Amino acid sequence: MSQKSESARSRPSVVDAESLPTGTATTDQPHAGEAAPSAARLQDLLVKTSRTFALSIPVLPEPTRREVTVAYLLFRIADTLEDATLWPRSTQLSELNALGRLLQQPERVEALELSKRWLARPPVDHAGYMELLTQLPAVIEAYLHLSPAARAEIGSHLARTIDGMASFVAQMDQNRNLQLRDRQALQAYCYAVAGIVGEMLTELFLLDRPSLRPAGPSLRADAARFGEALQLVNILKDSASDAREGRCYLPQEDSRADVLDLARDDLRTAAGYVSLLHARQAPRGIVAFTALPVLLAWASLERVEQSGAGAKLTRPEVAGLAQRLDDALNRGDIDGLWEG
Repeated sequence: MSQKSESARSRPSVVDAESLPTGTATTDQPHAGEAAPSAARLQDLLVKTSRTFALSIPVLPEPTRREVTVAYLLFRIADTLEDATLWPRSTQLSELNALGRLLQQPERVEALELSKRWLARPPVDHAGYMELLTQLPAVIEAYLHLSPAARAEIGSHLARTIDGMASFVAQMDQNRNLQLRDRQALQAYCYAVAGIVGEMLTELFLLDRPSLRPAGPSLRADAARFGEALQLVNILKDSASDAREGRCYLPQEDSRADVLDLARDDLRTAAGYVSLLHARQAPRGIVAFTALPVLLAWASLERVEQSGAGAKLTRPEVAGLAQRLDDALNRGDIDGLWEG
């Protein structure tokens, strides 16, 4: 959810400016005597792992805000295991599988064992991510306190993302290098790490909101491309640094211009997704949460085209786009946002 622009490699989630089957009836319940972690504690973990999410998630209405917070933290844990630069590929695969098993049958004891194991042998050199890994039992507890419907959506999508992550880790060579061959491989990667996130967010937006149900088929049809759009922009932006670390997401058999064209097409779809949410009178927070990353992605894509990989928006530019969005929402008309 994500994107990984704040980590060691490209990874958008669906709201980067810059998807656990439920377990058995005896385990898929909050543990007796365990209170759900406070909103402040979860927010602290957001701040330490993604400044972007820490700013964007709070605009969401409840209970979606807490659901997306917990979902982000779970995806971030999986993401950290996939990004485990201090582990060999075999360890990455075994620990991703261990996380997947935990999520199928959440148990506090097992969560504690996993977090202790990861602390004893850190996968990354990032204080915020390591603190999150030590808080795995608390995040699992927060997950178990969500509604059954929200747990089912987060769980099923995260399980598929973990499987997808593992498949791409398995494709790395012994030196942890990865080269995507063609557009099909690129889109498969984007779907695994971002398209599924878009699908999950869509289901969370639709939960208990009857007014959005008529738009459900159209939103679901475009959800994966929403995520893909943000991922592609990050891949283009971070391609030089990724290549230095042995990860080449730009495919060998397609030109950079082809990927730019695909990103533009996906961003048009993403803009339509946001406009549909607005037209169906989704809560303002949901519209803002989805619109801002699309605006930032459009601007970032233009910057990369002009200045090359590594070029980023300045903080004043980001603030200006956020203000432009706020003004459009105040007017009740966001169609002009996508016109440049």
